[in-house]
Amino acid sequence: DVQLVESGGGSVQAGGSLRLSCAASRYTVSSSCMGWFRQAPGKEREWISSILTAGTMSYADSVKGRFIISKDNTKNTLYLQMNSLKPEDTAMYYCAASSTWYCLTTPTSFDFWGQGTQVTVS
Repeated sequence: DVQLVESGGGSVQAGGSLRLSCAASRYTVSSSCMGWFRQAPGKEREWISSILTAGTMSYADSVKGRFIISKDNTKNTLYLQMNSLKPEDTAMYYCAASSTWYCLTTPTSFDFWGQGTQVTVS
């Protein structure tokens, strides 16, 4: 089975930074679209960023200019560098992987999910 394991979450003050990692097993990060979502209590899961196989990146307006998605094909790992964090960024963050080369922004378009890592900004 495909496994996605996130790490790097934690508590940080507003204006700080965190880097999330998503290590993939039995899935090749270079082969398909991967993305990050987040979900705050009482809210729907929200798409925040995706990266295509060729490396093209896209971002939700709420994080554009502050977050950077990247991947290391040699380590088979996806990253999310989060800068200038705001209290409204507080959420559980999920790594997601698709079976397709193209990226959509709906949760149902991704086939595999990590367990999530909590980010709290105060």
